[in-house]
Amino acid sequence: MEGIKFLKRPRLKKPFFIVAWPGMGEVAFRAASFIVEKLKAREFAYMEAADFFYLTGSVIQKGIVDIPKLPEGKFYFWKNKGGKNDLIIFLSNAQPDLSKAESYSQRIIQVAKSFHVEMVISFASMPQPIDHTQDAGVWFSATSPDIVAALEKFDLHILNEGMISGMNGLFLGVAKKEGMKGFSLLGEIPLYTIQIENPKASAAVITALAKILAINIDASGLAAQARNMENEINKLLDYMKSAPGPGPGPIGEDEVEKIKKALSQLTRLPASIKDKIEQLFTAAEKDLSRAGELKAELDKWNAYREYEDRFLDLFRKSKEKGN
Repeated sequence: MEGIKFLKRPRLKKPFFIVAWPGMGEVAFRAASFIVEKLKAREFAYMEAADFFYLTGSVIQKGIVDIPKLPEGKFYFWKNKGGKNDLIIFLSNAQPDLSKAESYSQRIIQVAKSFHVEMVISFASMPQPIDHTQDAGVWFSATSPDIVAALEKFDLHILNEGMISGMNGLFLGVAKKEGMKGFSLLGEIPLYTIQIENPKASAAVITALAKILAINIDASGLAAQARNMENEINKLLDYMKSAPGPGPGPIGEDEVEKIKKALSQLTRLPASIKDKIEQLFTAAEKDLSRAGELKAELDKWNAYREYEDRFLDLFRKSKEKGN
């Protein structure tokens, strides 16, 4: 099989196929890595990286320059002794250049098809206007209406429209194109913490997956890490509110909220939310009474400043028309 090196060929029964790459909040990669570790899944193959990755710089350790290793893509398996479906897990510690993403995905799909995979499962993050102290909800999308119907009985939110960016989203689309079925689980993360690892969201995704697949995966280890991460964020915010020293002095609760909103604004809005905002603008242009609904949506996503001129233009135009 081109570009795939097998260490062994395990015999598996109707396996489900989990894939994960690094992304926002490290939700997907951390969740899949935890599953590999917790289930003691065993490596059986790896993907050669040279066709899809290239070096972009040198690494330095203790002042010594060296060439870094290319990213790794490894396949693991786990035999579900008490259930109908085994697992295959593909983990890569980096995403390829997305111009090569489809051919890269095809190579992984070769492996999935060779084991007659029943279902492809991907993980991703779902940036939301929530606080870091809140529980992380889990969203889902699927490749067909029957899978959507099957997942609706679990306590999940359906992602009716939008986009899952990067390999964690694209792979499932390529798999569907190749005739495979599957679904994606997305863990909620606060908009202002997308650059911070979020074990709480990873734990939520794992817990949801365990219920769906009816397998036992104890995510309490991640939950403990999530509490530690939450405490560290709280300490940072407390320090910012009270630390003495040069400068303007300690900041208050209002300033903390402004910082969160400013960080949120650095995050690109999901395509589905942008589409919804555009639809509300169109509705408000026809009926100004819809402006309140539009303003609420902009405030929800901390996006009012970005759209402020357009929003105020609605009222200027209405006044010019004599409404």
